[in-house]
Amino acid sequence: MKALWTAVALGTGLGVWGTAAIAQSPTGLNIVVNSAQDGAPRPDEGLTLREAIALANGTLLIEALSPAEQAQVTPADNHRITFDLPPEDTTIYLTEVLPPLEAAGLVLDGTTQPGYGGTVPVLPEIPIPVVSLTPAPDAEVFRGLTVAGNGITVRGLNLYGFWSAARSTLTTPPADIFIASAPPPADASPEAPPVTTFDLEDPTVATQQTVIEQNWLGFMPDGSIPERRSAFGVSIFNGVNVRVANNWIQHHEGSGVITGFRAEGLQLDGNAIIANGVAGMPDGVRLEGEVSGAEITNNLICANDGSGVFLFKPDGTTLIQGNDIRFNGRRFERAAVYVMGRGHQILDNEIAHQPGPGVAVAAYPLSDRNLIRGNRFTHLDGLSIDLVAHHNVTVQDFQRADGPNPPRNSHRRRTDTANGAINAPEFAQYAFGRDADTVQLTGKADPGSEVDLYLVQSDEGVYRPLNEPIMTATADDNGDFEFLWDAREGAIVSAIASDPLYGTSEPSPVVSVAGIDSGMPQPGQVPYDASCFRPEPVVEVPPPEPAPPPAPIQLRIPRNIHFALDRSNISAESAIILDQIAEAMLTYPSLIVELHGHTDPRASDAYNQALSERRALAARDYLLRRGIVSERMRIVPFGESQRRTQGSTRLDYARDRRVEFIFEDTQGLEIIFEDVETDLQLE
Repeated sequence: MKALWTAVALGTGLGVWGTAAIAQSPTGLNIVVNSAQDGAPRPDEGLTLREAIALANGTLLIEALSPAEQAQVTPADNHRITFDLPPEDTTIYLTEVLPPLEAAGLVLDGTTQPGYGGTVPVLPEIPIPVVSLTPAPDAEVFRGLTVAGNGITVRGLNLYGFWSAARSTLTTPPADIFIASAPPPADASPEAPPVTTFDLEDPTVATQQTVIEQNWLGFMPDGSIPERRSAFGVSIFNGVNVRVANNWIQHHEGSGVITGFRAEGLQLDGNAIIANGVAGMPDGVRLEGEVSGAEITNNLICANDGSGVFLFKPDGTTLIQGNDIRFNGRRFERAAVYVMGRGHQILDNEIAHQPGPGVAVAAYPLSDRNLIRGNRFTHLDGLSIDLVAHHNVTVQDFQRADGPNPPRNSHRRRTDTANGAINAPEFAQYAFGRDADTVQLTGKADPGSEVDLYLVQSDEGVYRPLNEPIMTATADDNGDFEFLWDAREGAIVSAIASDPLYGTSEPSPVVSVAGIDSGMPQPGQVPYDASCFRPEPVVEVPPPEPAPPPAPIQLRIPRNIHFALDRSNISAESAIILDQIAEAMLTYPSLIVELHGHTDPRASDAYNQALSERRALAARDYLLRRGIVSERMRIVPFGESQRRTQGSTRLDYARDRRVEFIFEDTQGLEIIFEDVETDLQLE
């Protein structure tokens, strides 16, 4: 450890304080940060965060401080860093990476700053931080905080803008908060010296019992997007029993929470993980490595560009329970929850508004015994549960899964489909009538499996989202199951089967159940709000006299912007059009939009596909910065596959280079589109 501290001191400019400081064992200190300045430690009138961390780590002597700074340090049972910054100067602009937090039991507590405690209506349980950490202007600082000791808590802070150029990201992940004992070196280039303290194999040296709570990560205190986004939110590279709770994690280039080598016992609870993955790893939560005992519970996971939760070849089992997973897949058509491996439990989640399946289970590597029960699904473009078959191995199968499987017709098929190819239940009839108050629903499933009956409300397709679990029955030794249901209204239902030896099946095709009056159900689509946050509860009042239905609103709105040759930046002329679109969307919150990116044909298919995505991303980023939330927008790049014209003149190509806005109104607003060419760029 002494050798590591020496390296840390040299790496942070603390070598001038001498190794005598390192030789002393640090005692518990309460350290008050009262200066927002940053730079090499020196005796002056204010105690900085960099100096406070060095004091706690034992790499800086108290005697080296000025009398004014020493007055901010008092003995304590455990190390604690608190804040008393001037009210007008609460943002700390870092000039380089801070020393790792190494002192066992250290609490870095932003809630101590005077003025802390304000809230926003949509998430009152996560108060607004007052103390912010961000890189100094024009500085590249790739981590906000690095946690390398045991029992460390980071609480009540705001971090944003931490990134690095691609040269180092392969071995030194940039993030707002990075957790690992013996962090990887900042410089991983071939010219860097060999690393001798970087030990991952021994689990006893992994960082233990870290707590990250009540922080705002990735965006500014006023809620706006920083000019430079952070790469990742919380990166757990090598930590055991890490708890990430009640944080607001938003607007990162990559995932909001990501694991690397080891994250056994991870608890991810009560966080709001929103609109991440806009330019890198697209999933809201991505777990890989050793994650035995990980729990993802009670989080809001919304409007991320990929899956809400993506488990990539994890070692160990994970519990995903009680989460609200909505409006993800804003850039990639992935499943809301995608899992590889065996023994995961996905229980009692709300999963909705996904351009793909609700839960997809990969067939490779061995993926079985995954139980998926008690969840509620709404507005999906795929199955509620999709089990991938081995022979379907394209990228699309990994991202969107492969749709309904045929019934298993041989025991050998147990090995070629996820969850042991457990069969979906089959109802005995397409429609069940009734002779009395109770209706009898019968069918077949794998013998001994538990069959969950679900209410379905959607009115399209043979396979529809499983909206509401109703009751459970057990299939007998012959596979026969039976439900006796006393519902008085007609209904559409479906079912899934679960066997602990194999896991949960795909859903059955829907069947209809007649109501007490023998009428068949007529479900319809229910209007919804495209928002990550639930509306405030409405106090019920007596209904007013019915008013005449309002006249349909007709809205005229531009439907495209154009780009220069091989460019994806927004021109001044296109910005005017985007401002009109932003104004319309702010005025009418029920509008949602797909942004279709296009190119002209003068490059390879792959190049044009990427260029069309960059154009759509640029338009979305512009609208995001005008206050349009991510959950109302979705990226769909088309490359050169859908040209505006088929000609080959400069005008034809200029019209091809565009982003089209495909609007939909969730409340039935009539929209009149207008083709606009005021921003055409002839080249």
